[in-house]
Amino acid sequence: MSTQNTDLAGRPRRLHAVRRATHARPALAALHTNVRRQAMPQTLGLIGSGMIGSSVARLAVAAGLEVVLSNSRGPETLADLVADLGELARAATPAEAARAGDLVVVAIPLKACEHLPAEALAGKTVLDTANYYPERDGHLAELDAGELTSSALLQRHLAASQVVKAFNNITPHQLFSLARPTGAPDRSALPIAGDDPGAKAGAARLLDVIGYDAVDIGTLATSWRSEPNTPVYVQPYLGEMPAMSMEDFFRWTLQTPGIVVPAAQVGKLIETAVRRPAGEARIPNDD
Repeated sequence: MSTQNTDLAGRPRRLHAVRRATHARPALAALHTNVRRQAMPQTLGLIGSGMIGSSVARLAVAAGLEVVLSNSRGPETLADLVADLGELARAATPAEAARAGDLVVVAIPLKACEHLPAEALAGKTVLDTANYYPERDGHLAELDAGELTSSALLQRHLAASQVVKAFNNITPHQLFSLARPTGAPDRSALPIAGDDPGAKAGAARLLDVIGYDAVDIGTLATSWRSEPNTPVYVQPYLGEMPAMSMEDFFRWTLQTPGIVVPAAQVGKLIETAVRRPAGEARIPNDD
């Protein structure tokens, strides 16, 4: 399989599926006004431009933010996506995207995080979308034992950055299709977690600008409350899901615009979370 058609985990790229999404376009048009009302940085760096990364990029561009995209294969492999996103987007290396971004979204598999440009990310707020899937990432003893969360592990690697867990509990198409302007009655919320209050405030502003309320669920040590195997992970945004293979699941998610999950519901789901052994869930959000 050509590397131009695979993501950082070696899975087939499905960007075309998100590119053709139409459910959210009327709502996205209203997002352009958000960025003018907020004290929001104007440039978003993205390290990883697969399904989650490209959905975040599309929402950011719709809100009037500049985006600097990157992946592990080189800027030239992002030419089609950049052309599709328009004049507010450009491609760069991961280090360049890290330096350019006022905020930086890291949307890569956990196993690839050791290759992040830590020096270029120093002093930055880093939004971590990753989940721990041992079948993909390999078993990590500290995560298997519950001694750390995956975001706490990333924070240890990025000691000079401020990590915030975000975008990890929703599938790519629903992240795109459920976005709504500030104050919309059918607005959904997403959980965030982090150790730095200022970094979390910045992450919450970004979520607001691109179409979501944010629910602060605590520190990185408690970020497990939005990880796989918890009540707020994936299913609330999709509803009842029939039993199916992973490939069928991703195809199925493209057929539904998703279900609105407001902040109050997210809060209740977070409260009912019980920590279970890491890595048992089989349906990823596809970093």
